[in-house]
Amino acid sequence: MTSNDLFPTERLADADVRVLLLENIHTDGAEFLRAKGYQVEALDGALGEDDLIEAIKGVHLLGIRSTTYITEKVLDAAPDLLAIGAFCIGTNQIDLEATTARGVAVFNAPYSNTRSVVELAIAEIISLARRLNEKSTDMHNGVWNKSAAGSHEVRGRTLGIIGYGNIGSQLSVVAEALGLKVVFYDIDDKLALGNARRCSTIEELLETSDVVSLHVDGRPGNAGLFGDEQMALMKPRSLLLNLSRGIAVDTKALREHIESGHIAGAAVDVFPIEPKRQGDPFESDLQGLKNVILTPHVGGSTEEAQQDIGRFVASKLRSYASFGGTSLSVNMPEINLPADAAKHRLAHVHRNAPGVLATINGLLGEHGVNIEAQSLATRGEIGYVLTDVSAEVGSEVLTELADLPETVRLRQLS
Repeated sequence: MTSNDLFPTERLADADVRVLLLENIHTDGAEFLRAKGYQVEALDGALGEDDLIEAIKGVHLLGIRSTTYITEKVLDAAPDLLAIGAFCIGTNQIDLEATTARGVAVFNAPYSNTRSVVELAIAEIISLARRLNEKSTDMHNGVWNKSAAGSHEVRGRTLGIIGYGNIGSQLSVVAEALGLKVVFYDIDDKLALGNARRCSTIEELLETSDVVSLHVDGRPGNAGLFGDEQMALMKPRSLLLNLSRGIAVDTKALREHIESGHIAGAAVDVFPIEPKRQGDPFESDLQGLKNVILTPHVGGSTEEAQQDIGRFVASKLRSYASFGGTSLSVNMPEINLPADAAKHRLAHVHRNAPGVLATINGLLGEHGVNIEAQSLATRGEIGYVLTDVSAEVGSEVLTELADLPETVRLRQLS
């Protein structure tokens, strides 16, 4: 079987591009893609593997959030798939190695909901410190409890941030403006903002923090990051927030530490197992505890954030499908040639081996194809080259390019 048998090389007109959007992605994303002429189907819920395998047949662009999992089995059933848009920050629900091996680009929204998560974290820090959740529950139950016992200001207290990326660093700035002292820990060497102080170990952070907030990613190494041992090192009557990944925190251990009184309260927005659809039943070890705020993975679920994410990721999918642009791709080398120059453009994903570009250009030259612009980038084992040529490329040339032993995927874009 040749490379040309595995994927279509003929030009795909915008009107023929099929898009499947899952998990209630903001309508702005769908409308943006429809306005470009794409065929868009949008569903509210996530799909399990078997249902997704059935639904993804003939789909070129797939949009998901955090609950739909893209496995190798799913990808095997989707030979037409060009790109996946994760309309969220995390991409741990996508088999990135398998997508890259098939030349399927993956895009996400690493910045669009940062402010929304930060504002929720600040709100929960204050709510936990003032025990507002308990006060509200008492009032709804007809109990007037005006006691100040256990209620504190956050000013002057220390916030420890584990994970100082886009969200953690912005939380640092906002928290400091409220009068909190900030310390942080990150495995990477991150520049401290404002008066924040870097801790050399998690243990150092836990021993000094009145509030601990987790903002880590979903890499396998973060599974079980925060368990009984770490909770025992926290200051007595401190607070814990997890608005990052459900796998990071041992919820059974957290319940024990809250029931013992060692941890005074917690706010959790993410869980090891989450319902796939709106209204599905939910269970957690943390249900029924006082001064524990549970939210259904809504850290980035504000109308502003979802609208921004919808537009941002949809634009990335459009740029890749129609023009080959890979700016901010999670798994592909980053290349952009001007969209308005794409009269006749070839996109070639290949295994990163010496001499591939020379082979491509030599083959084009042999067939009298004049190159007007070209850009090559590599990333690990994958290379990607965009080539603008002076005239439409014939089927013989495309077949020869597709059949190169290094070719992963070839597309004629215009």
